[in-house]
Amino acid sequence: MPATNKPARGRPRRFDPDQAVATAQHLFHIKGYDNVSVADLTKELGINPPSFYAAFGSKTQLYKRVLDRYALTGAVPLLEILGADRPLAVSLAQVLEQAARFYAADPSATGCIVLEGTRCNDMEAREAACGFHIAAQDVIRNSIAERYPQEADRLTDFVSTTMAGLSASARHGQSLDRLLATAQLAGVALAHAIAD
Repeated sequence: MPATNKPARGRPRRFDPDQAVATAQHLFHIKGYDNVSVADLTKELGINPPSFYAAFGSKTQLYKRVLDRYALTGAVPLLEILGADRPLAVSLAQVLEQAARFYAADPSATGCIVLEGTRCNDMEAREAACGFHIAAQDVIRNSIAERYPQEADRLTDFVSTTMAGLSASARHGQSLDRLLATAQLAGVALAHAIAD
């Protein structure tokens, strides 16, 4: 019997769930939750649909893991900024400037993945994003309430609304310079509103 020249079979590439979540995060950030299909995800991750469902359960479950990762690696570090020993208005202005920088950092994936996710059509994914958004608002509100309890809601609304506007403007292509100018103008308004 003649010998056959079969190609050597290598060890299959090992699936790395953490890297897959990072890859999915970038895809969700670029396209938005609603515009990413399971087919997009399996193609990008290099796996077949059964492997995808075995690893993540569903697109929404993967998105929840993406949000967890974003909170740890890509979100504005609210606790760090707001915990600094300086006037509150300065810290809140720093939050807005950091938001502008983060939202414009990747030209292919602008805006805040959480804020953009609060508008998606899938109810479960929208609720997950809203949960993260509310948690961030609570951090801001609690920091304000420690010093100015009577102003906590008003100032939190102002900061949150400004962050949402920065995210939307970044998503629409506004430059970092213009985003920073808006953040700095909001900082001036905060300084006038708070007499530290």
